[in-house]
Amino acid sequence: MFTGIVEAIGSVTAVEEAESASRLTVSAPALAEGLGIGESVAVDGVCLTVATVDGPSWTSDVMRVTRETTTLGTASVGRHVNLERALRADSRLGGHFLQGHVDGIATLLSRDSGPEWDDLTFRLPEPLVRYVVTKGSIAIDGVSLTVAALDRDRVTVSLIPMTLKGTTLGERGIDESVNIEVDVIGKYVESLLGGRA
Repeated sequence: MFTGIVEAIGSVTAVEEAESASRLTVSAPALAEGLGIGESVAVDGVCLTVATVDGPSWTSDVMRVTRETTTLGTASVGRHVNLERALRADSRLGGHFLQGHVDGIATLLSRDSGPEWDDLTFRLPEPLVRYVVTKGSIAIDGVSLTVAALDRDRVTVSLIPMTLKGTTLGERGIDESVNIEVDVIGKYVESLLGGRA
């Protein structure tokens, strides 16, 4: 489990392609210290398992299905990524519960920059719209955010200066793709109600 509170921004330093899986190497000195093999790290909201650690860098295996359903499929050397280690039982829950299981990919449609914040509007995949509510929670590239506005398949979030500086959302451009994880509570409620029907 994760909370969507980004701990560090890392850089992709290597991508080794293979038919069924690829290996992704990420460098982030502040996060790598004390990181152990087998631990979970959310990379742009995707839960990956640490396979090897080498100084400030670590490598994870990325299965084909993950490459096909998340933005990690197009990750290249030099790309900045949001990073968060798995939630500890004694940690504060600053964001909201995330599983690191991406539900879909959204596209950045517009940025409305103010003096102290940016409003970003994304186009959601249609099947995810029913899980998103105004003032509810949504994870974008692993960042826990509050939905400021919802207009059909368009969701708007407002980013404060700390989020703009402390995550990669400050550098995302128009038409770029981002990972979306909707609030898991909505999915469970839908499943339970469907079972009762």
